[in-house]
Amino acid sequence: MTNTLKTLSVIVAVALSHNAVAQQVNPGGDDIIGREHSYNAITTAVPFLTIAADSRAGGMGDVGAATTADVWSQQWNASKYVLAQSDMSVGLAYTPWLAHITNDIHLLYAAGYKKFSSGNDAIGASLRYFSVGEIPAYDENGTSLGYNISPTEFALDFSYSRKLADKFVMGITGRFIYSNLNAAQSDADYRPGKAVAADISGTYIEPKLRLGSMPASFRAGFNISNIGSKIAYTSNNRDFIPTNLKLGAGMELEIDKHNDLGFYLDFNKLLVPTPPLYGYDADSNRTIVKGRDPNVGPIAGIFQSFYDAPDGFSEELAEIMVSGGVEYWYNKQFAVRGGYFHESRIKGNRKFFSVGIGLRMNVMGLDVAYLVPLQGTNSPLANTFRVSLKFDLNRS
Repeated sequence: MTNTLKTLSVIVAVALSHNAVAQQVNPGGDDIIGREHSYNAITTAVPFLTIAADSRAGGMGDVGAATTADVWSQQWNASKYVLAQSDMSVGLAYTPWLAHITNDIHLLYAAGYKKFSSGNDAIGASLRYFSVGEIPAYDENGTSLGYNISPTEFALDFSYSRKLADKFVMGITGRFIYSNLNAAQSDADYRPGKAVAADISGTYIEPKLRLGSMPASFRAGFNISNIGSKIAYTSNNRDFIPTNLKLGAGMELEIDKHNDLGFYLDFNKLLVPTPPLYGYDADSNRTIVKGRDPNVGPIAGIFQSFYDAPDGFSEELAEIMVSGGVEYWYNKQFAVRGGYFHESRIKGNRKFFSVGIGLRMNVMGLDVAYLVPLQGTNSPLANTFRVSLKFDLNRS
């Protein structure tokens, strides 16, 4: 991979990792240097697939596995489409990504779904388009090649969801991923990356509960996303895509006929191998000191991801990301949202609060969200905002 591709990898990776740095090893032996200060973040290709694309989830700390169904469910848990109140909905969302450090990285997201007349089935579709703007091209020696490259990526999804029981629904999503780093001029072996993947999702709902005198509903959901092939940009390298396990729970309370309140909690874990710790033997051959060989297939990588962390079970727990959110609705027309996202210091150190508002006017809905990183204005995620517009048709 040329310096151009490496530069792009760093730019995209920083979008999802605030303080990730390489672990250090002693070239003269097997000793691990500075282990207590090292980071071991898991990185994958096409990380744009894990960015929250809509303002509703973005305003609640990136929760979505067990929130109420809306047009944006395709990313979080497509099985929820069967539970949507509207028979049909379409939406468009826009996020200027890493706006604190650049003004030309953008994520566009279009989604829609349609329920069948039986009410037991639904189909959905979405398109995520990610543009990294212009990046100067360099050769292997770090010399400018005198031109810029304009990497773009997209993912096209189609989903089908079905009610399997009164309280349980499942969904399956197919995905085509295309990643063009536009580096052909600087690397003769380069080619755009392509991959196919699938999501498997499900939702359990208890719609008629009571909490004291208040009607309530409970929901639990899961989504195993991006189960699929590796992606390759050159003939010598194939990279994992961000296969992820998402588990969530949510509860909505009807305080009175004008006021509703929802609480949501999600847990996420990447299902790709953890980077091992490397060292060198007496003959200066690179060896794995702790952990397991990450050069395995995608399915083997999913299973290995549960037990391959170099520091054992404690590091496996550190790989779980936690997000929580609250959503208040007045008269089902105006919403105020807040949330928090937490990632371990050794796995990327993303920690941020988020806030958002929503407005519903007949069939139209407008949502806006803003992210507040705990690292302050020095974080690359500072000043991140999202805006989403949707139209609900044939609302029941």
